[in-house]
Amino acid sequence: MFTRKFGVEVEFTGITRKQAAETAAAYLNTTAAYAGGYYEAYEVRAPDGRAWKFMYDGSIHCQRKENRRLISTDSQYSVEMVTPILRYREDIDTLQGLVRRLRKAGGFANSSCGIHIHLDGAQHTVRSIRNFINIIASHNDLFYKALQIAPERVRYCQKMDLWLVEQMNRVKPETLKQIEDIWYEKYAGNRSGHYHNSRYHFLNLHSFFHGNHTVELRGFNGTLHAGKVRAYVVFALALDHQALTQKSARYHKVQEENEKFAMRVYLNRIGFIGDEFKSCREHLYKHLDGNAAWRYGSRENVRSHIGIHNQVNGESSNAENTDNGGNSSEDR
Repeated sequence: MFTRKFGVEVEFTGITRKQAAETAAAYLNTTAAYAGGYYEAYEVRAPDGRAWKFMYDGSIHCQRKENRRLISTDSQYSVEMVTPILRYREDIDTLQGLVRRLRKAGGFANSSCGIHIHLDGAQHTVRSIRNFINIIASHNDLFYKALQIAPERVRYCQKMDLWLVEQMNRVKPETLKQIEDIWYEKYAGNRSGHYHNSRYHFLNLHSFFHGNHTVELRGFNGTLHAGKVRAYVVFALALDHQALTQKSARYHKVQEENEKFAMRVYLNRIGFIGDEFKSCREHLYKHLDGNAAWRYGSRENVRSHIGIHNQVNGESSNAENTDNGGNSSEDR
């Protein structure tokens, strides 16, 4: 999954676009240039020829720090960093290093800021797009709680529309054109406009049909914490890989009696395995309830659950009747 191309948009404030571009230029050992245009952008062209852009975004509440207080300020402090096309193994260290520099320079994200991750759509098919819709729909509640999507941002990254999900699974489209028609069916007007209302969902397919042919994930709060940025990128790439490689995906809501355990099992399933992704897992568990190690919350709860289950089925509740001295393999 780490061979896939992606791009990241990171919204923040605290410093001006010019300051952000100059900070990036110093880190990348190059220079910054004012590109202008509607977004009043600055461009930083790295030695490898790729451009990092720092643009205006009207959704950002512009602030800066003064005498240890946050005060509102002008639109120069609205910053959206748009990365060039990246690959994980080759570029994640550069992305994280730049995020750290911007934070050190005084940048910060407030509740109006978000992170959007664009995934290359070149390999996506009818099957994989339907999978993606169902994967997000079935985990709506778990993902939103894990990512702690700020109330101020919900209108920019809404949950999957239930009507859309049901239509996709009832009609079972066989072409991308059919998927496109269902995606836009509830919206009037021109489909090709950049700021089409259909784009403001956790999973945005407007960019796939009428943008740069990317699948966009918009459900990440803004941050200049390099570890969180990495966790979000890995999560997006893993979801993308699941959609591309899985034969099919159910859209019915997943039941999470233990949220942390459910997320742990899911993350392991999609590739978050081993020490390399330990910190990524921790960022995604942090705000969930429950116990990541035990499905029923603790060893004692496991034994209690097994006892109740066995009594219902007329079996002995003695722990010796469970494998490994009472520790069922599914409870770890």
